[in-house]
Amino acid sequence: MRRCHTIEDVSSAAEHVMTISRNGQVSIPAETRARWRTRKVIVVDLGDRVVMRPAPDDDNGDGVSGMQGTYAGRGPDTSTARAASRRADAAAARRRG
Repeated sequence: MRRCHTIEDVSSAAEHVMTISRNGQVSIPAETRARWRTRKVIVVDLGDRVVMRPAPDDDNGDGVSGMQGTYAGRGPDTSTARAASRRADAAAARRRG
């Protein structure tokens, strides 16, 4: 389900098309950096999009302090994903003979 945007969301939203460098780097526009007033960001891969947001001031360097539960339920945990991958690999091996 898509979230409805309010007038406040739309009026403060800015959209930029950025190029990813060969080193995987993306420049954040100067006006956005000035508004965020931070040198660290958190990047969250949601599958069909990437969300970038300023890291909290109380961040201890791991990039995720204070975020416990924020993205709960966004996907399988690591062991579940690995188990599914192993099952798929085993099924492919059986089909190959």
